[in-house]
Amino acid sequence: MKKLKKSETEAYALLITDMLNDFVNKGATLEVPAARAIIQPMRKEINKARKAQIPIIYCCDAHKVNDPEFKLWPRHAVKGTAGAAVIKQLKPHKEDYVISKTYYSCFYKTSLDKLLKKLGITHLILTGVVTNICILYTTAEAYMRGYKVTIPKNCVAALTKNEHRFALQQMQHVFHAEIV
Repeated sequence: MKKLKKSETEAYALLITDMLNDFVNKGATLEVPAARAIIQPMRKEINKARKAQIPIIYCCDAHKVNDPEFKLWPRHAVKGTAGAAVIKQLKPHKEDYVISKTYYSCFYKTSLDKLLKKLGITHLILTGVVTNICILYTTAEAYMRGYKVTIPKNCVAALTKNEHRFALQQMQHVFHAEIV
């Protein structure tokens, strides 16, 4: 990805989406096997962001025990459980932000937009899982709220290659995301 820098016209934030035990670990409830391959590239993005003093925001599923989503998906990322914790390889630092979510988009019924406005953010770098679900819907809402979006394709993963490719194409062509 191109070098990140602060400027008066653009302010970046790095979003880490759902890199949780219940999605990443082998044998996890909603395992995304390709998620393990994006850990190292994500660590590089996190290190770049830290060096450039770009805020890092973790957006994490945190469902209630009886969440309606469990009618569609197996029980996962229940708030307060080990499955809802960020994987140890990408553990947030104390200066990072952590936002709980219960829907696909990191914006829907969360404080993300308020935080981004407070920080003066104009440009989001989206990483994490799942490309065709949480990343796609977060990109859609970001676009509709006026944010620019960059997606490092080696830092997002889906359950299948076809779903991954489809989502990247949609984000690029429909929401004008920069895919790098």
